[in-house]
Amino acid sequence: MASTERLRQITDAVREAGRIGVTELAGLTGASEMTIRRDLEVLAEQGVLERYRGGARSLLLRGEEPPFALREQEGVAVKRRIAAAVAGLLADGESVVLDSGTTCLEVARALEHRRLTVMPLSLHAVNALTGAPDVTLLVPGGRPRPGELALTGPLTTASLAALRFDTAVIGCCGLTAADGLTAYDLDDAAVKRAAIASARRVVAVADAAKLSRTALALVAPATALHAVVTDDAAPDEETDALAAAGVTVRKA
Repeated sequence: MASTERLRQITDAVREAGRIGVTELAGLTGASEMTIRRDLEVLAEQGVLERYRGGARSLLLRGEEPPFALREQEGVAVKRRIAAAVAGLLADGESVVLDSGTTCLEVARALEHRRLTVMPLSLHAVNALTGAPDVTLLVPGGRPRPGELALTGPLTTASLAALRFDTAVIGCCGLTAADGLTAYDLDDAAVKRAAIASARRVVAVADAAKLSRTALALVAPATALHAVVTDDAAPDEETDALAAAGVTVRKA
């Protein structure tokens, strides 16, 4: 089992159980107890769990998003395919507001050599585009969320309200035709709504797992989206329902 997959399995097991022992985790993952102890140290440093002698207890509540550092390592190849597909939807000269999150960070990297005006909504993506030769980089105000570095608050929403973009590229925590596009964090959801309101076209990016998930905060109904870019593992019943709602679905 790859280390990223094992870390995710450990995170899920600890969160589900509340607390769990090293021996049980070793049996669950097939890894040695020494490897599990090293993994627990990594996850403790990321704020996912707290170690105790012989095991760990979760610091994540049900319905909370795992830390950025853990999510960034997951599904990298899929996120890069999605990012390349999104880049293909953008014409040179467009103005783009780019949401926060790990998939949108890959989109930022895919735009590094494009001639675009881009306003990223996270410091991770700002850093990725700093120095890009043909990108006109706009940086909004706001307060960065720890770890995530997503910009939130009234300064961010005021920056968005002052501009009009050709395209908004929006990440999400969940997306279904019935419940729309959702997020875990209420402040993040408010920024996403402001980004959608500032753009003529809205493109949502979501890997297959998010197309069967609904988070706490409603960002927008599915009908507010013009397109969704996902991967080829996305469930047909959900992509068909989105298409029936008038959303163009592209599988990367």
